[in-house]
Amino acid sequence: MSNFFRQKLSLSLGIAALLTNTLVHSYFSSLAKNTELAQAENIQDNFALSQPQVSLAAMQTFSINPPDKYAASVSVGYPVIDEWKNYKFSINGNQILSSTKLPASKVNFNQPDLLSTLVNTRQYFQDHNSDDPDIQRKGLLGTQGVSVEDVIKTLDFMIVVLKEDMANNRPTRLQDPNFINKNFRVIKWNAYNKQNTRQKQLRITKYAVFIHPGSRKKTAKFNTPIYSLKDNAATDKFYTRYTKQDVLSGIYEPGGKEFGKVQPLAYLTRDGLEEALLQGTILINFTDGSQAFFNVDRNNGMSYIRGVKGTAQKRYWYFKKVDAIKGYGHKIDAKISIKPGVTFAGDVLNIGVGKIVVIENNQGGRKNLRMGVIADTGGAFLPNLYQLDFLAGIFQNRQEFNQHIRQLPEYATAYFLVKK
Repeated sequence: MSNFFRQKLSLSLGIAALLTNTLVHSYFSSLAKNTELAQAENIQDNFALSQPQVSLAAMQTFSINPPDKYAASVSVGYPVIDEWKNYKFSINGNQILSSTKLPASKVNFNQPDLLSTLVNTRQYFQDHNSDDPDIQRKGLLGTQGVSVEDVIKTLDFMIVVLKEDMANNRPTRLQDPNFINKNFRVIKWNAYNKQNTRQKQLRITKYAVFIHPGSRKKTAKFNTPIYSLKDNAATDKFYTRYTKQDVLSGIYEPGGKEFGKVQPLAYLTRDGLEEALLQGTILINFTDGSQAFFNVDRNNGMSYIRGVKGTAQKRYWYFKKVDAIKGYGHKIDAKISIKPGVTFAGDVLNIGVGKIVVIENNQGGRKNLRMGVIADTGGAFLPNLYQLDFLAGIFQNRQEFNQHIRQLPEYATAYFLVKK
């Protein structure tokens, strides 16, 4: 065999080896990416909903766990997605979640209001298991071995405890940190903010339902409409072509090019509209003496842009009349009825609906603990692993609202509770 032939053969074998390595690397990179995206879509997260338990005694069987059950679980990378289900970035669950205990301080909440919100949230899981795939997502807590069944089990247990304690006219055990530490996994949530890596505590913003005057007909004072989409909007997506500025230019009003396509519900001042869009729910006192709640229904499909003032946002929401303050729901008629003081709005795709959260802050030199449930969301939370929005109440105006929230923390240490 000539030297030239040997060199040519050696070169060919080298190229073949290089191509093989490249193909293998490409295959495994593609496999990893596909696995990550599959997790983002939660294809594997099918589950069967359990029926609510009827007694605390029956549920106590759930609290018996091997000592190393959770310690043995392996934290994995979690692919964070935005509201359109697009992959944004990955994070390791252990980076922001860790097992701990609640401090030895009473946990504060209004018992009837928490019970009502828990029951309504649990009912949503039961009624919409098959038609809302987003509630089947394990989310970030899945990296700590928390399943959707665990979330439901937590809601069931808390409902039973509250009902028993209230029926016996005694302080609920859910306010006792010793009872919580015994019966729940307590998982500390450290904020993850890519724009501010030094932030460790959660930012606690506040939202509210404001009472605004309004008219059922357009007047000189009340000249800014809120609209409802008609039934054919499910197939005719005409409204996705128009920004908020387009709508306010009068396209749906008499003489406008889309007149008759939507139903005017009420007319507000411009400030009233911006408040309704920001908060999601508004209580209108009409000039005819009547009063009604209205809640956001569907938007025009345009993203909320952080840092842009409300009047300049292109996103526009269409409303519907409702019978209570409404939180999360995949359609307006299915939204969870929520109560102030016990409800958080948050990232329902990456954190999840129905998660129980306790926030801790120092107040007057003492630790203050407050409990609520994530039962609402908003464009500012998709994605958002560093913030919760606390439903503060119903207020006449901003001044009353601002005075109330001065007693609430701006940042807090946060804990998830998961039934053992």
